[in-house]
Amino acid sequence: MQPEKEFRRLSMGFNIAIDGPAGAGKSTIARRTAQELSFIYVDTGALYRALAVFLVDEGISPEDTEKVGEAVKSVKVSIAYENGEQQVLVNGKNVTSRLRAEAVGNMASRVSAIPAVRAALLDLQRDLAKAHDVLMDGRDIGTNVLPEAELKIYLTASVETRAERRYKELQEKGEKKDFSAIKEEIEKRDYQDMTRAIAPLKQAEDAVYLDTSHMNIDEVVEAIKKLYRERKEA
Repeated sequence: MQPEKEFRRLSMGFNIAIDGPAGAGKSTIARRTAQELSFIYVDTGALYRALAVFLVDEGISPEDTEKVGEAVKSVKVSIAYENGEQQVLVNGKNVTSRLRAEAVGNMASRVSAIPAVRAALLDLQRDLAKAHDVLMDGRDIGTNVLPEAELKIYLTASVETRAERRYKELQEKGEKKDFSAIKEEIEKRDYQDMTRAIAPLKQAEDAVYLDTSHMNIDEVVEAIKKLYRERKEA
């Protein structure tokens, strides 16, 4: 699939694109790696979730694509940084604390393939990449958003491992959920992301495949930093 719009590098910023399925640890790994490399970290999933917060609050069904398309025209999603952490704002209101809610994640997955939703966020993502050393993670960064990124990584883990990580995360927050239900949700999310008509989740041809099922955070971060140094010196 061709990128949604022609994208040309207009600066000397080094871009790292990390794609992969839900629960693979992309955000945690990307945030830590960006910090250690002094890169700007852009959590694109958080941007889609921010739009989803708005749609959930407005009671708009993801099935009503026309209404969704009209709604996002009136929404301004922006990012700011507080103590080095990305904060996401919707129409000036910080919604960062709501981005991990299950209802928001499900909404984001269902509307992320709608052209109007993607168009609303694409320019913001690319403008950041043009001007800075950026590490960006999502579902189609290397294939569509930043097709010219100097380093592309497909970060994944087994469904079982991802379900275990999500289960522990919820437990730490004091939330109880059946493990089998979490696993089923992840499998459903994978199917939605990989089969959507527009910009489906897939490994870019020139991406490095990195399975983190049996790796800890430190090991994954070091692996990415090594790849960065190799590309930088090439």
